[in-house]
Amino acid sequence: MFDLEFSAAHPLTPYGWDDGFARSFTPFAGQGLVPGRIVRVDRGRVDAVVADGDGIRTVLADTALVATRDPMRVPCTGDWAVLDLENGRSGDHVDGVVRALLPRRTAFVRSTSSKRSEGQVLATNIDHIVICVSLADQLDLGRIERFLALAMSGAGDAGPLHDSAVTDEGGAQPVVVLTKADLAGDPAGLAHLLEDAEATAPGVPVLAVSSETGDGIDVLAAVLAGSTSVLLGQSGAGKSTLANALLGERLQRVQAIRDRDGKGRHTTTTRDLRALPGGGVLIDTPGLRGVGMWDAESGLARTFSEVEALAEECRFHDCAHRSEPGCAVQEAVECGELSARRLESYRKLQRENQRIVAKTDARLRAEIRRDWKQKQALGRHLMERKRGPQR
Repeated sequence: MFDLEFSAAHPLTPYGWDDGFARSFTPFAGQGLVPGRIVRVDRGRVDAVVADGDGIRTVLADTALVATRDPMRVPCTGDWAVLDLENGRSGDHVDGVVRALLPRRTAFVRSTSSKRSEGQVLATNIDHIVICVSLADQLDLGRIERFLALAMSGAGDAGPLHDSAVTDEGGAQPVVVLTKADLAGDPAGLAHLLEDAEATAPGVPVLAVSSETGDGIDVLAAVLAGSTSVLLGQSGAGKSTLANALLGERLQRVQAIRDRDGKGRHTTTTRDLRALPGGGVLIDTPGLRGVGMWDAESGLARTFSEVEALAEECRFHDCAHRSEPGCAVQEAVECGELSARRLESYRKLQRENQRIVAKTDARLRAEIRRDWKQKQALGRHLMERKRGPQR
């Protein structure tokens, strides 16, 4: 029988097991079931770490009993699963079956590239979201803002979430990591890039690291120690090389970027959770070519907090920040307090997020349609007044 009492010496503690998860597991106690953390998902089966005496072992479990058509509720790397290792064997190489998933605390979710308006959960129960951006190419501030908006949204409707565990701050702490810092040129140039990234991510730690020289790796390792962290970024951002540097051994295969277009190649093909030598665990993910918005309203508000604060000072509460009189946002752009690039990025991500939400929310679709009709009617009215009475 699994020991429910939590202690710092528990075999699963290095993998994130704590008193909160122990309480969530209580309803399953006494049924011959054990908790395990999913470290890898592959075609209807998962690898999970479970307690084995004073140590741990990795088991292979089938997910047929928790199979669902809802992509937000399928087992994901980082989940804590309820495993039946006594009665769940379905083959010579399968150790058991997943009976349930414990409530998730946090999750990183993006919209899929399909036309079905579905979310995809990339990692769960995470404490740090490491946004990797390569300095081998021009720094893409818009991409940083996109990742931050999703990271700061916490979880959205990411399956079986434990509401009390998700903080007002969004649950997981984002960290922006500028990789391949050795390719940034002189120190003055690197300092300038750091300033740009810090201005784009107010209140978020921004670090420059080089897996080649080792610069900054110890600082990042100290930040991530004792927590669950996920590495996110596009192909070629240096995630696998960074993962190897943090793990202290070559566990992830790495490839050079393509010479003909500078694009990265997919090195990591699955999302794998591994233990860090300094404590905590790390989830490496495949490169992301597209990162679509998904229920990111709260994250956008936090990522663009200065725009939201300026909008409160606009004369009209429904100001679009374009040509309306008394627009505090446009005044800030004109005087240089707010960059036009940042405002346009805010608008773009807001529009995209609204489209995604509207596809799944009938009431919001109706509100958008009603607002559009009102604006059309107002436009016709103003045009008629401008033209004057028709004879």
